[in-house]
Amino acid sequence: MANSKTRLGIASAPLEKPSREEAEEAIRTLLLWAGDDPTREGLKETPERVARAFEEWFSGYKEDPEEYMRRTFEEVDGYDEMVVLKDIRFESHCEHHLAPIIGRAHIGYLPKKKVVGISKLARVVEAYARRLQVQEKMNAQIANTIQRVLEPAGVAVVIEATHQCMTTRGVHKPGVTMVTSTMLGEFRKNPLTRREFLTVIGNPQSSMDS
Repeated sequence: MANSKTRLGIASAPLEKPSREEAEEAIRTLLLWAGDDPTREGLKETPERVARAFEEWFSGYKEDPEEYMRRTFEEVDGYDEMVVLKDIRFESHCEHHLAPIIGRAHIGYLPKKKVVGISKLARVVEAYARRLQVQEKMNAQIANTIQRVLEPAGVAVVIEATHQCMTTRGVHKPGVTMVTSTMLGEFRKNPLTRREFLTVIGNPQSSMDS
């Protein structure tokens, strides 16, 4: 479980987590800064609601993704073919604007001796998604966690997502999907293995196979 204190940059002193009351007061300040009255009827309970929403949206900081992967199974009768879990829907938030990132993750791995329950793969995605994120970083975090714990012959993770920081502000370009991938082991070294995985998940970006 992640510590409630987070070290940032090169500072040696940990930053203390604010109290719930301090968080709600900060939300009132933002409402006032936006131009509205946080004391009016419709907004009076908004700080409390937003704080509760933050607890849910960012619950991944309290979770250890590797812990989900610890219970593995070795009685697989020598199975060493590809295991794929696709279309894992997730909701995250970008660390630059706190805007939603809505997408799907596809995971594949080539087991050597160990496999894991498929729900655990989905939980790893959720644990990283429920943090402030950059899609590329989240992609690598998921793949590296699976590689460290399962020690397979290879891991592939592809993420397709829309970023509300692009569709609702800035350039205002709806309908744009960002696709990222992390290929480790055989998925990186062997074009045939990589192509098989991309075919199974629907080949979201053919250029990945080039």
